[in-house]
Amino acid sequence: MTLAVAQARHGSNQTWTNPIVGAVLVKHNQILAQGYHHRFGQAHAEIDTLNQLDDVAQAQGATMYVTLEPCSHYGKTPPCARKLVAVGIARVVIGQRDPNPLVAGKGIAILEAAGIAVTVLDQTEGLNPTYNFYYHHHRPFVTLKMAVSADGKLNAATAQRTRLTGELAGHDSQALRACQQAILIGERTLTIDQPALTVRDQKLAVAPRRVVVVNAADQLDLTNRFFQDTTPVWLLSRQPSHRTWPDFVTVTAGQAWTPEQIVAFLADQGIQALLVEGGSHLHAEFVAAGLVDQVVTYVAPTLLGGQALPAVSGAGGKQLPLRLTDTQVLGPDVRLTFRRVS
Repeated sequence: MTLAVAQARHGSNQTWTNPIVGAVLVKHNQILAQGYHHRFGQAHAEIDTLNQLDDVAQAQGATMYVTLEPCSHYGKTPPCARKLVAVGIARVVIGQRDPNPLVAGKGIAILEAAGIAVTVLDQTEGLNPTYNFYYHHHRPFVTLKMAVSADGKLNAATAQRTRLTGELAGHDSQALRACQQAILIGERTLTIDQPALTVRDQKLAVAPRRVVVVNAADQLDLTNRFFQDTTPVWLLSRQPSHRTWPDFVTVTAGQAWTPEQIVAFLADQGIQALLVEGGSHLHAEFVAAGLVDQVVTYVAPTLLGGQALPAVSGAGGKQLPLRLTDTQVLGPDVRLTFRRVS
Protein backbone atom coordinates (compact mmCIF):
# COMPACT_ATOMS: atom_id res chain seq x y z
CA MET A 1 0.00 0.00 0.00
CA THR A 2 2.95 2.31 0.62
CA LEU A 3 3.98 1.82 -3.01
CA ALA A 4 0.39 2.47 -4.14
CA VAL A 5 0.33 5.72 -2.17
CA ALA A 6 3.60 6.79 -3.82
CA GLN A 7 2.07 6.05 -7.21
CA ALA A 8 -1.05 8.08 -6.39
CA ARG A 9 1.01 11.17 -5.59
CA HIS A 10 2.29 11.26 -9.19
CA GLY A 11 -1.19 12.48 -10.14
CA SER A 12 -1.33 15.33 -7.61
CA ASN A 13 -3.28 18.40 -8.80
CA GLN A 14 -4.09 16.70 -12.12
CA THR A 15 -7.26 14.66 -11.56
CA TRP A 16 -10.03 16.98 -10.27
CA THR A 17 -12.94 16.30 -10.02
CA ASN A 18 -11.61 12.80 -9.35
CA PRO A 19 -9.32 11.93 -6.43
CA ILE A 20 -5.70 10.86 -6.84
CA VAL A 21 -5.39 7.07 -6.75
CA GLY A 22 -2.52 4.60 -7.04
CA ALA A 23 -2.42 0.82 -7.45
CA VAL A 24 0.03 -2.09 -7.30
CA LEU A 25 -0.55 -5.59 -8.68
CA VAL A 26 1.12 -8.49 -6.82
CA LYS A 27 1.27 -12.25 -7.55
CA HIS A 28 3.35 -14.92 -5.81
CA ASN A 29 4.99 -12.17 -3.72
CA GLN A 30 6.22 -10.44 -6.88
CA ILE A 31 5.17 -6.99 -8.10
CA LEU A 32 3.74 -7.36 -11.59
CA ALA A 33 2.79 -3.73 -12.28
CA GLN A 34 2.16 -0.31 -10.74
CA GLY A 35 0.01 2.56 -11.96
CA TYR A 36 -1.96 5.66 -11.05
CA HIS A 37 -4.71 7.98 -12.27
CA HIS A 38 -2.79 10.46 -14.43
CA ARG A 39 -5.45 13.01 -15.37
CA PHE A 40 -9.18 13.50 -15.24
CA GLY A 41 -10.82 11.59 -18.09
CA GLN A 42 -7.90 9.20 -18.48
CA ALA A 43 -7.62 5.60 -17.21
CA HIS A 44 -8.12 5.10 -13.50
CA ALA A 45 -5.29 3.65 -11.41
CA GLU A 46 -6.52 0.06 -11.61
CA ILE A 47 -6.75 0.14 -15.41
CA ASP A 48 -3.44 1.99 -15.77
CA THR A 49 -1.83 -0.78 -13.72
CA LEU A 50 -3.36 -3.56 -15.80
CA ASN A 51 -2.21 -1.74 -18.94
CA GLN A 52 1.40 -2.19 -17.81
CA LEU A 53 1.13 -5.98 -18.20
CA ASP A 54 2.39 -7.72 -21.32
CA ASP A 55 -0.70 -9.94 -21.15
CA VAL A 56 -3.74 -9.13 -19.00
CA ALA A 57 -4.06 -12.87 -18.29
CA GLN A 58 -1.17 -12.38 -15.85
CA ALA A 59 -3.64 -10.66 -13.53
CA GLN A 60 -5.65 -13.85 -12.93
CA GLY A 61 -5.28 -14.91 -9.31
CA ALA A 62 -3.30 -11.78 -8.37
CA THR A 63 -3.84 -9.29 -5.56
CA MET A 64 -4.38 -5.61 -6.30
CA TYR A 65 -3.53 -2.97 -3.73
CA VAL A 66 -5.41 0.25 -4.48
CA THR A 67 -5.57 3.42 -2.39
CA LEU A 68 -9.31 4.02 -2.94
CA GLU A 69 -12.32 1.79 -3.46
CA PRO A 70 -12.64 0.82 -7.15
CA CYS A 71 -15.42 2.74 -8.89
CA SER A 72 -18.71 1.03 -9.70
CA HIS A 73 -20.34 3.41 -12.18
CA TYR A 74 -19.92 4.57 -15.76
CA GLY A 75 -18.44 8.08 -15.93
CA LYS A 76 -15.62 9.19 -18.19
CA THR A 77 -14.40 5.58 -17.96
CA PRO A 78 -16.10 2.18 -17.37
CA PRO A 79 -16.37 0.81 -13.80
CA CYS A 80 -13.03 -0.45 -12.48
CA ALA A 81 -14.63 -2.93 -10.08
CA ARG A 82 -16.17 -4.88 -12.97
CA LYS A 83 -12.87 -4.87 -14.86
CA LEU A 84 -11.12 -6.43 -11.86
CA VAL A 85 -13.78 -9.14 -11.81
CA ALA A 86 -13.40 -9.74 -15.56
CA VAL A 87 -9.62 -10.24 -15.45
CA GLY A 88 -9.81 -12.69 -12.55
CA ILE A 89 -8.29 -10.74 -9.69
CA ALA A 90 -8.39 -12.93 -6.55
CA ARG A 91 -8.02 -10.29 -3.82
CA VAL A 92 -8.28 -6.51 -3.53
CA VAL A 93 -6.74 -4.55 -0.64
CA ILE A 94 -8.33 -1.09 -0.43
CA GLY A 95 -6.78 1.88 1.36
CA GLN A 96 -10.04 3.78 1.85
CA ARG A 97 -13.74 3.48 1.10
CA ASP A 98 -14.92 6.08 -1.41
CA PRO A 99 -17.14 8.79 0.18
CA ASN A 100 -18.65 9.68 -3.21
CA PRO A 101 -22.25 8.40 -3.07
CA LEU A 102 -21.90 7.17 -6.66
CA VAL A 103 -19.48 4.56 -5.29
CA ALA A 104 -19.70 4.47 -1.45
CA GLY A 105 -19.50 0.71 -0.93
CA LYS A 106 -20.92 -0.28 -4.29
CA GLY A 107 -17.47 -1.11 -5.70
CA ILE A 108 -16.75 -3.35 -2.73
CA ALA A 109 -20.13 -5.04 -3.16
CA ILE A 110 -19.38 -5.85 -6.82
CA LEU A 111 -16.04 -7.41 -5.89
CA GLU A 112 -17.43 -9.48 -3.03
CA ALA A 113 -20.41 -10.66 -5.09
CA ALA A 114 -17.93 -12.07 -7.60
CA GLY A 115 -16.09 -14.00 -4.88
CA ILE A 116 -13.11 -11.64 -4.67
CA ALA A 117 -11.61 -11.32 -1.19
CA VAL A 118 -11.68 -7.69 -0.04
CA THR A 119 -9.70 -6.05 2.75
CA VAL A 120 -10.25 -2.38 3.68
CA LEU A 121 -7.40 -0.80 5.63
CA ASP A 122 -8.79 2.72 6.24
CA GLN A 123 -5.26 4.11 5.95
CA THR A 124 -5.15 6.50 2.98
CA GLU A 125 -7.63 9.27 3.84
CA GLY A 126 -4.71 11.75 3.87
CA LEU A 127 -4.20 11.37 0.10
CA ASN A 128 -7.39 13.24 -0.76
CA PRO A 129 -8.31 15.46 2.21
CA THR A 130 -10.38 18.00 0.26
CA TYR A 131 -12.13 15.28 -1.77
CA ASN A 132 -13.15 13.55 1.46
CA PHE A 133 -14.15 16.86 3.07
CA TYR A 134 -16.34 17.81 0.10
CA TYR A 135 -18.38 14.60 0.27
CA HIS A 136 -18.63 14.59 4.07
CA HIS A 137 -19.58 18.27 4.45
CA HIS A 138 -21.14 19.02 1.02
CA ARG A 139 -19.03 22.13 0.50
CA PRO A 140 -15.45 23.07 -0.44
CA PHE A 141 -12.61 22.96 2.08
CA VAL A 142 -11.85 26.68 2.64
CA THR A 143 -8.32 28.03 3.14
CA LEU A 144 -7.63 31.67 4.01
CA LYS A 145 -4.27 32.81 2.67
CA MET A 146 -2.53 36.03 3.65
CA ALA A 147 0.93 37.63 3.52
CA VAL A 148 1.47 39.93 6.48
CA SER A 149 4.05 41.94 8.37
CA ALA A 150 5.27 40.79 11.76
CA ASP A 151 2.52 42.91 13.32
CA GLY A 152 -0.20 41.27 11.21
CA LYS A 153 -0.73 44.04 8.65
CA LEU A 154 -1.34 43.66 4.90
CA ASN A 155 0.00 46.97 3.65
CA ALA A 156 1.09 50.42 4.71
CA ALA A 157 -1.82 52.31 3.08
CA THR A 158 -5.42 51.30 2.40
CA ALA A 159 -5.34 52.23 -1.30
CA GLN A 160 -1.94 50.82 -2.06
CA ARG A 161 -0.29 47.40 -2.00
CA THR A 162 3.37 46.58 -1.59
CA ARG A 163 4.82 43.08 -1.77
CA LEU A 164 5.94 42.02 1.68
CA THR A 165 7.35 38.54 1.18
CA GLY A 166 10.28 37.24 -0.85
CA GLU A 167 10.86 34.88 -3.75
CA LEU A 168 10.67 31.58 -1.85
CA ALA A 169 7.35 32.54 -0.26
CA GLY A 170 6.10 33.52 -3.71
CA HIS A 171 6.95 30.08 -5.13
CA ASP A 172 5.30 28.39 -2.16
CA SER A 173 2.18 30.50 -2.65
CA GLN A 174 2.05 29.32 -6.26
CA ALA A 175 2.22 25.69 -5.08
CA LEU A 176 -0.63 26.42 -2.65
CA ARG A 177 -2.73 27.78 -5.49
CA ALA A 178 -2.05 24.66 -7.54
CA CYS A 179 -3.75 22.55 -4.85
CA GLN A 180 -7.03 24.46 -5.22
CA GLN A 181 -9.90 24.32 -7.68
CA ALA A 182 -10.97 27.93 -7.11
CA ILE A 183 -9.31 31.14 -5.89
CA LEU A 184 -11.53 33.89 -4.47
CA ILE A 185 -10.98 37.63 -4.04
CA GLY A 186 -13.16 40.67 -3.46
CA GLU A 187 -13.72 43.65 -5.75
CA ARG A 188 -11.35 45.95 -3.86
CA THR A 189 -8.48 43.47 -4.18
CA LEU A 190 -9.24 43.13 -7.89
CA THR A 191 -9.22 46.91 -8.39
CA ILE A 192 -6.19 47.82 -6.28
CA ASP A 193 -3.93 44.77 -6.63
CA GLN A 194 -4.93 43.73 -10.16
CA PRO A 195 -3.74 40.17 -9.45
CA ALA A 196 -3.60 37.58 -12.23
CA LEU A 197 -4.58 34.78 -9.79
CA THR A 198 -2.92 32.26 -12.11
CA VAL A 199 -0.61 29.36 -11.29
CA ARG A 200 2.57 30.26 -13.09
CA ASP A 201 4.87 27.55 -11.73
CA GLN A 202 2.72 24.51 -12.46
CA LYS A 203 1.48 22.59 -15.50
CA LEU A 204 -2.03 21.61 -14.49
CA ALA A 205 -4.68 19.56 -16.23
CA VAL A 206 -7.26 22.11 -15.06
CA ALA A 207 -6.19 25.50 -13.71
CA PRO A 208 -8.03 26.82 -10.63
CA ARG A 209 -11.09 28.91 -11.44
CA ARG A 210 -10.68 32.57 -10.57
CA VAL A 211 -13.65 33.92 -8.63
CA VAL A 212 -14.40 37.57 -7.79
CA VAL A 213 -17.27 38.94 -5.69
CA VAL A 214 -18.35 42.32 -7.08
CA ASN A 215 -21.22 44.75 -6.71
CA ALA A 216 -21.72 45.48 -10.42
CA ALA A 217 -19.80 43.45 -12.98
CA ASP A 218 -20.60 45.92 -15.76
CA GLN A 219 -18.58 48.62 -13.99
CA LEU A 220 -15.34 46.60 -14.02
CA ASP A 221 -12.43 47.79 -16.14
CA LEU A 222 -11.62 45.09 -18.70
CA THR A 223 -8.13 46.55 -19.19
CA ASN A 224 -7.33 45.35 -15.65
CA ARG A 225 -4.43 42.85 -15.74
CA PHE A 226 -6.76 40.24 -14.26
CA PHE A 227 -8.65 39.98 -17.55
CA GLN A 228 -5.56 39.64 -19.74
CA ASP A 229 -5.24 35.95 -18.87
CA THR A 230 -7.88 33.57 -20.23
CA THR A 231 -8.02 31.18 -17.27
CA PRO A 232 -11.76 30.75 -16.51
CA VAL A 233 -13.35 33.46 -14.37
CA TRP A 234 -16.57 33.53 -12.37
CA LEU A 235 -17.83 37.00 -11.49
CA LEU A 236 -20.32 36.82 -8.65
CA SER A 237 -22.13 40.10 -9.18
CA ARG A 238 -24.83 41.56 -6.99
CA GLN A 239 -26.30 43.46 -9.93
CA PRO A 240 -27.23 41.85 -13.27
CA SER A 241 -24.91 42.26 -16.22
CA HIS A 242 -25.80 43.65 -19.66
CA ARG A 243 -22.28 43.63 -21.08
CA THR A 244 -20.91 41.19 -23.65
CA TRP A 245 -18.13 39.24 -21.93
CA PRO A 246 -15.20 37.21 -23.28
CA ASP A 247 -15.76 33.46 -23.47
CA PHE A 248 -13.65 32.76 -20.39
CA VAL A 249 -15.78 35.02 -18.15
CA THR A 250 -19.04 33.80 -16.60
CA VAL A 251 -21.21 36.31 -14.71
CA THR A 252 -23.65 35.02 -12.13
CA ALA A 253 -25.78 37.81 -10.68
CA GLY A 254 -28.77 38.69 -8.59
CA GLN A 255 -27.87 38.21 -4.92
CA ALA A 256 -25.71 39.70 -2.17
CA TRP A 257 -23.21 36.79 -2.20
CA THR A 258 -22.60 36.01 1.44
CA PRO A 259 -19.91 33.41 2.26
CA GLU A 260 -22.67 30.83 2.70
CA GLN A 261 -24.01 31.57 -0.79
CA ILE A 262 -20.53 31.56 -2.30
CA VAL A 263 -19.59 28.12 -0.95
CA ALA A 264 -23.01 26.74 -1.90
CA PHE A 265 -22.55 28.00 -5.47
CA LEU A 266 -19.04 26.58 -5.70
CA ALA A 267 -20.16 23.25 -4.21
CA ASP A 268 -22.73 23.00 -7.02
CA GLN A 269 -19.86 23.45 -9.49
CA GLY A 270 -17.95 20.55 -7.90
CA ILE A 271 -15.30 22.76 -6.28
CA GLN A 272 -13.67 20.76 -3.48
CA ALA A 273 -10.95 23.22 -2.38
CA LEU A 274 -11.32 27.02 -2.22
CA LEU A 275 -8.50 29.48 -1.53
CA VAL A 276 -9.66 32.87 -0.23
CA GLU A 277 -6.84 35.31 -1.01
CA GLY A 278 -8.42 38.55 0.12
CA GLY A 279 -8.96 41.16 1.00
CA SER A 280 -9.23 41.71 4.69
CA HIS A 281 -13.01 42.31 4.71
CA LEU A 282 -13.67 39.14 2.70
CA HIS A 283 -11.46 37.24 5.15
CA ALA A 284 -13.49 38.71 8.01
CA GLU A 285 -16.79 37.69 6.40
CA PHE A 286 -15.64 34.07 6.09
CA VAL A 287 -14.43 34.09 9.69
CA ALA A 288 -17.75 35.52 10.89
CA ALA A 289 -19.64 32.90 8.89
CA GLY A 290 -17.63 30.07 10.47
CA LEU A 291 -16.51 28.92 7.02
CA VAL A 292 -12.74 28.77 7.50
CA ASP A 293 -11.06 25.36 7.72
CA GLN A 294 -7.42 26.33 7.31
CA VAL A 295 -5.32 29.50 7.46
CA VAL A 296 -1.98 29.87 5.68
CA THR A 297 -0.05 32.96 6.74
CA TYR A 298 3.24 34.15 5.24
CA VAL A 299 4.94 36.42 7.78
CA ALA A 300 7.51 38.93 6.55
CA PRO A 301 10.25 40.31 8.86
CA THR A 302 8.98 43.87 8.90
CA LEU A 303 6.72 46.13 10.97
CA LEU A 304 4.17 48.40 9.31
CA GLY A 305 2.39 49.85 12.35
CA GLY A 306 0.36 53.04 12.16
CA GLN A 307 -2.83 52.92 10.13
CA ALA A 308 -1.81 49.86 8.12
CA LEU A 309 -4.65 47.50 7.21
CA PRO A 310 -4.96 44.35 9.35
CA ALA A 311 -5.21 40.97 7.67
CA VAL A 312 -8.73 40.39 8.98
CA SER A 313 -10.77 43.56 9.32
CA GLY A 314 -14.36 43.84 10.49
CA ALA A 315 -15.05 40.34 11.81
CA GLY A 316 -17.56 41.71 14.31
CA GLY A 317 -15.88 40.13 17.31
CA LYS A 318 -16.11 36.60 15.91
CA GLN A 319 -13.23 34.41 17.07
CA LEU A 320 -11.83 31.42 15.18
CA PRO A 321 -9.90 28.97 17.39
CA LEU A 322 -6.92 27.54 15.51
CA ARG A 323 -4.13 25.04 16.09
CA LEU A 324 -0.72 25.37 14.49
CA THR A 325 -0.02 22.37 12.26
CA ASP A 326 3.11 23.38 10.35
CA THR A 327 5.91 25.94 10.31
CA GLN A 328 8.26 26.50 7.37
CA VAL A 329 11.14 28.95 6.99
CA LEU A 330 11.17 30.36 3.46
CA GLY A 331 14.26 32.54 3.19
CA PRO A 332 13.59 35.65 5.29
CA ASP A 333 9.91 34.75 5.68
CA VAL A 334 7.97 32.17 7.70
CA ARG A 335 4.92 30.21 6.61
CA LEU A 336 2.48 29.30 9.40
CA THR A 337 -0.29 26.80 8.72
CA PHE A 338 -3.24 26.58 11.08
CA ARG A 339 -6.25 24.26 11.13
CA ARG A 340 -9.60 25.09 12.61
CA VAL A 341 -10.28 23.62 16.04
CA SER A 342 -13.50 21.65 15.72
